[in-house]
Amino acid sequence: MSEKALTIALAQTPVSRDPEENLAVASRHARKAAARGADLLVFPEMFMARPQEGKPLAEAAQPLDGAFVRSLADMAKEHRLAIASGIWETVPGEKERAGNVAVVLGPDGEILARYQKIHLFDALSIRESDRMTGGDTPPPVFNLKGMTVGMAICYDLRFPELFRNLAARGADVVIVPAAWYSGPLKEDHWLTLLRARAIENTMYVAGASLCGPPFAARSAVFDPFGVMLADAGEAEFLLTARLERSRIDEVRAKLPALDHVRHDIFGG
Repeated sequence: MSEKALTIALAQTPVSRDPEENLAVASRHARKAAARGADLLVFPEMFMARPQEGKPLAEAAQPLDGAFVRSLADMAKEHRLAIASGIWETVPGEKERAGNVAVVLGPDGEILARYQKIHLFDALSIRESDRMTGGDTPPPVFNLKGMTVGMAICYDLRFPELFRNLAARGADVVIVPAAWYSGPLKEDHWLTLLRARAIENTMYVAGASLCGPPFAARSAVFDPFGVMLADAGEAEFLLTARLERSRIDEVRAKLPALDHVRHDIFGG
């Protein structure tokens, strides 16, 4: 019986205000990811279009079956790999704000999962809730190549209960599309939190971040014991890593932390 494994590619990219330019970037990375044997290619949060000062995000938003997602679906089918990306989704009745959403297309181009960011970043002089609408349901999990994959978006990384919920629902890996802003200690926070979420849940955690000002970049993949498997610097980069179910089993055998959770005291 072949080992369950998933080859993941993270596209650390800049982002333009023009969705067509971003799709051209996506096409280039999809070709590279397919050539490297990737099963899943992850683009960052906000990848559809960079927010523009003075313009409501609703003007950039599209429905889930709009041109941007359809183009990503075509790439997924062409290259026979799953593609995850941050998008701006149209919200009925909203003339100013857009939904901050991550969508996953399967190798057949069909939607595997959709998640609307729960925790909006109203901190450090930024107020996402003025421009975005947040979700109110936990992130989904989906199956790919025999691995169970969960999702989170950027600021969600600071909320360990979300990742514990995904672990309780069987997640082997969590992908984190992000537009992590740079600033004092922010890069340290990003890498520390990715590693912490992996260690405390004995799962793989893979964060794909935007690069270029004002973003921190440093996309990375951590294994269930907190070992960094792949890391990008500050520039545009495509990194890949092989995620193996046997590594999860190995770590959980010697560190069965999930079995020791005191649900009788803390619930969940």
